[in-house]
Formats: sequence, C-alpha cells, structure tokens
Amino acid sequence: MAELSLLMSYRTVLASRIRAQASYRLSFTVETFNSILIGIVEFAEIYVLLANVPQLGGLSLAQAALVFALANLGFAIADMIFGQLDSIPQYLRMGRLESFLTRPMPLMAQMITADIQLRRLGRALVGLVILVIAWSFLGLPMTPGTLWLLILTPITGAAIYGAMFALAGGIQFFVIDGAEFTNAFVYGGGYAGQIPGSVLLLPIRVLFTFVIPATVTAYLPALLIMGLPGPALLPSWLGWFAPLFAIWAWCLAALTWRAGVRRFTGAGG
Repeated sequence: MAELSLLMSYRTVLASRIRAQASYRLSFTVETFNSILIGIVEFAEIYVLLANVPQLGGLSLAQAALVFALANLGFAIADMIFGQLDSIPQYLRMGRLESFLTRPMPLMAQMITADIQLRRLGRALVGLVILVIAWSFLGLPMTPGTLWLLILTPITGAAIYGAMFALAGGIQFFVIDGAEFTNAFVYGGGYAGQIPGSVLLLPIRVLFTFVIPATVTAYLPALLIMGLPGPALLPSWLGWFAPLFAIWAWCLAALTWRAGVRRFTGAGG
C-alpha cells in the first residue's frame, strides 16, 4: 500500500510538471526547437568530417550516422529524465537540498521529478530521423536480432547515460563547485558514445568501455547490426552484453550517490 501511494505521488508530480510546460506553448515550442538545433549541430560535426574524408574510424558516413543516431537517442532520453541532477551544485550552494531530505521520498526520485524537461525530446527526434535516413542508405536486412538491437540499444544507452548523470551528481557532494569536472565525463562520455570507438586512443577506449561504458551505448551494438568485427579491445560481440554494462554503470553510480548523500551534513538552509 505504501509503495502504491508513493507511485501515485510521483505520477501526480510528473503530471503537474507536464501540464505546466504545456500551458506555455510558445516557450515550449522555442525550447524544443533549440533542442532540435543542438542535435543538428552535433551531427553536423560528423557530417563535415566525413564529407572531406572517406571514412571515420573505419566507418562510412551512413555507418557513422547510425552510431550517432543510436547514441543521440539514448542520451536525449537520459537527459530528459536525469538531466535535473546537473542542478545539484546550485542546490548545495543555495542550501535548498535540505528541503528534499525532509520529505519521505528518495532524494534522487525527487530531483528527477522536480523538473523533467519534455523539450529535450526534440533532440531525440533528431536522432530518430537520422536513424531512419541512415538505415535507408545502408540497406541492411531487418532480422529479429537487428530489430531487438534497434529497440534495446536506445533503452540501455539511456540507462548508461542516466548512470553517468547519477555518478556525476554523487561526486558533487565531495567536491566544491565541481560542475565543470563532472560535466567533462558526462557530456564527454556522451560525445564519446556518438563517434566510432575505434578513433579513441587505447587508454581512453578502455576508460569509456570498461569503466564508463559510453562506447556500449551505440558503437558496439551498431557494429553488430552492420555485421562488423570491431577494433582492438572492442569486439562487436560485447554489444550483446549492453544490459550488463548498464547494470555495472548503475552499481558504480549508486555507490557514489549513496556515499555522497551520507556525507552531506546540510548547509543550514
């Protein structure tokens, strides 16, 4: 009964946030357009590179676009759900985090539902459009395994990127105004996931695969979809284990988050 009441509370809060955003239609439209523009600009970088060279990390433009699209979909979903965790440094400085801790609800769940931004779906729309276009150029067969990967990859990608946001949020309790530091690997990981993992230097490739599994969010599953083997230390078959990488990422994030919250002693707010 208590769990049902808690779920109803979350549902009520989320519904109120969505209604609030929908009531300001012009603002919502402008912000959604900005989100779409961000996705287009990010893809333009890869397009410019491959317009001047035949391949990037062994992939053609259409193949690299497939990697970008899958990663962009996952990151956009994670950013919409967990992006609010970026605000922890501001809450800490202003002494507002205590107000969350006095409520009988988990801190992370409160922060997630505090300000879900539907406008970030515009970025996901860009990824979906690029995915459809890239698929039409590649002409790959739609097998059951391919369909499974196309459905699962954005979900596991969103889970991994969400874990990065949570990990960054937990680190904020240990550093002073460390938003720049944590954004470096959250958004840096997002960038690493959108490009072919074969272009990364070997130590960075290991970091963004086995510690922070950014390359698993799109690159490795895309190799499986395209039937490519993968570079050194990144065999394509690792893409089948993306859910396990997501579990590992969340274990790391949960330990860091839990330790950070326990360390927090308040700011007198």
